Amino acid sequence: MIGVLIVDDEPMSRELHRTYIGRLEGFEVVAEAAGARAALAQVFDPNLRERIDLILLDMTMPDGSGLDVLRQIRAKRLTTDVIPVTGVRDAETVRRVLAHGAVHYLVKPFTFAVFRERLEQYREYREKLAIAKEEPTQSDIDALIGALRPGGSGRPGQELPKGLSPDSLERVRAAIRERGALTAAEAAELVGMSRVTTRRYLEYLQDIGRVERVSRYGTGGRPISEYRWQD
Repeated sequence: MIGVLIVDDEPMSRELHRTYIGRLEGFEVVAEAAGARAALAQVFDPNLRERIDLILLDMTMPDGSGLDVLRQIRAKRLTTDVIPVTGVRDAETVRRVLAHGAVHYLVKPFTFAVFRERLEQYREYREKLAIAKEEPTQSDIDALIGALRPGGSGRPGQELPKGLSPDSLERVRAAIRERGALTAAEAAELVGMSRVTTRRYLEYLQDIGRVERVSRYGTGGRPISEYRWQD
């Protein structure tokens, strides 16, 4: 099991993240903290340290920033993995957090589908790391890095076609994975994009084998195309 420490000063956020973690296979919440000082106390607690594999870390708390927490963890040479879960999205904060070894960056608000996607990518990364050779090849390293990228479970490192953006692709991917099957019109309404643009993303997901296009038959008229998520 991957032990998770949830750090957030808002009780509702902690409860939401705890609920989300409870719905994922292979993860368990081992501790929670409502502020920066409490988070550091738990991370540095010898009885708890070995159980914490991943920290879901808020960036803004009354008694300190998440970035300060991350800096102090790295100053102690701890390699505990960290995923910031925050509404802060300025480029400088993102740059500094990634420079200190964050494995992802989740911007609030987000759906359970997006949360699940990121955590499952992280789980895949740990699984690949656990079986990595003592001296991994370039392809082994590429697979490790690719596991942490959106779309990593499809074709790691593959460039998107011109005109498609990773963020929009992730929104479409999350919507169809959460619902199981959607038409282009239904997906477009969920993600807030035009039907034509959304169909391009769905067709790309079909091309890389993440969705299957089938016909949906209604009460009358011609069938319409439906895109189904492929596990």
